[in-house]
Amino acid sequence: MKIALVQTNPIIGAFERNLRHVVAWIEQAKQAGCALAVFPELTLCGYPPQDLLERSAFLEAHDRALADLIRGLDGITCIVGALERRQGPGKPLYNAACVIERDRIVCRARKQLLPTYDVFDETRYFEPGDASTVFPFQGLHCGLTICEDIWWSSEAYRANPLAGLAVGPVMPDCLINISASPYYHGKLETRQQVFGRVCRQNNLPLLYANQVGGQDGLIFDGHSMVMTPAGTLCKVATGFAEDMLVVDSEEWYETGGEQLQDSIADVEAALVLGVRDYLHKTGHAKAVLGLSGGIDSAVTAVIGCRALGPENVLCVAMPSPYTAQQSVDDARQLAENLGCDFEVIGIAAAMDAYRAALDPYFAGLAEDTTEQNIQARIRGNLLMALSNKFNRLLLSTGNKSEMAVGYCTLYGDMSGGLAVIADVPKGMVYALARLINREREIIPERIIVRPPTAELKPNQFDQDDLPPYDVLDAVLHAYLEEHKRIEEIVAGGVDARMVRDIVRRIKLNEYKRKQAPLGIKVTSKAFGPGRRYPVVQGFVE
Repeated sequence: MKIALVQTNPIIGAFERNLRHVVAWIEQAKQAGCALAVFPELTLCGYPPQDLLERSAFLEAHDRALADLIRGLDGITCIVGALERRQGPGKPLYNAACVIERDRIVCRARKQLLPTYDVFDETRYFEPGDASTVFPFQGLHCGLTICEDIWWSSEAYRANPLAGLAVGPVMPDCLINISASPYYHGKLETRQQVFGRVCRQNNLPLLYANQVGGQDGLIFDGHSMVMTPAGTLCKVATGFAEDMLVVDSEEWYETGGEQLQDSIADVEAALVLGVRDYLHKTGHAKAVLGLSGGIDSAVTAVIGCRALGPENVLCVAMPSPYTAQQSVDDARQLAENLGCDFEVIGIAAAMDAYRAALDPYFAGLAEDTTEQNIQARIRGNLLMALSNKFNRLLLSTGNKSEMAVGYCTLYGDMSGGLAVIADVPKGMVYALARLINREREIIPERIIVRPPTAELKPNQFDQDDLPPYDVLDAVLHAYLEEHKRIEEIVAGGVDARMVRDIVRRIKLNEYKRKQAPLGIKVTSKAFGPGRRYPVVQGFVE
């Protein structure tokens, strides 16, 4: 028996469009001789729908799409993630998996573990299921679960949905899990470790269907897979693209030999997918960005061109009297290497105009970051003007290391509609640049080897105001992602005063991040909805 695991890229709430895609994939599964097609979590509405679930019109549109799918299904059984209405006390919905055959739903599984950590907030909308589901299909008994149900740990949840499969009247022959599991660097290996342990503990093969695509700042990577009872990988679908993985029931006991490993190439693929989907799903085709001659804007430009095509990307250099000619030359060379449009708009005259307007009020005061921020805001205004006039979404270019400690300017370099590398630490930016140049020099080597500088005053370098980036990134990873205490980080060999200053800056600049454009999540803890800290607080470690 052949089974198709189909990873779809939905647009949240675009029910007619999503249904057409599902129907088209079902036809491909039938042509491939499959008896069963398995789709991801919340297939028809897309994940995560958030407060759209509180709108009755949204729920009614979902129900119509599901009814249309049921009526049109012929010659194949399919499993789709769907919303299920419920009555009585508690939440009004279940997050469900529907088994559909012969024009009706023959079985439902309800998600039991509703995550509320990081970017998840499912208890806001859903009531947890209270029973594990095994359904018969052509001589097999399939244990059907939804996403978090196979990520159970005793530290996070009391009841284990997989344990519930073993207490029913029939033992399953395989596990099927439908998911909308977001990507971050390291997730591929973590997922295999968790799934491998599940397969070994239950001595069952696992069929896993995962959503793919960008949704706001989240990236769903696909990588639908089949794992053997021994916990080894049998087959895996393409990452970061729609795909259909076909497996025969006789195959899922055979190790395929392939092993997924997290790589910088996956981060690049995630960023490209995130930019492409965010622009296209919001109705944009073209982008603009400031190209300074530095590494952050260089990597952002490459990602933008790969996502949208170089013909749809405009790069703009905006030199000031402090800008080295090398910066403009390198920016122009990069644009030529990419094949995208490139313009130069000097800001010296605008700086003079600001200076003349403010001189009566600033008389007798030394220049400081105020004047530097004005330069950044002039550039931000120019880029936003180009964005408005030519309907190009502005891509901002700041990295996570700078965002963490506030080395960025509100309404200046933080202006934009999408912050492409806002969750990419500086060290990873360099790794992406080296990956981009692996076959030929796209980013000029001078950009990569040159010490980072904002060029907002004479002889300025980032390291005048910040710790070395390798130290800063290590402290940020320990504090933000591993949640280590200050004394633990210091015990690892970092200067105590430096650690305390970094943590102080993180807290001080929360207000900036609250006003930052949406960023694409590629680490385990990004600034955004998955990290909720108050701007006003008095806690001191």
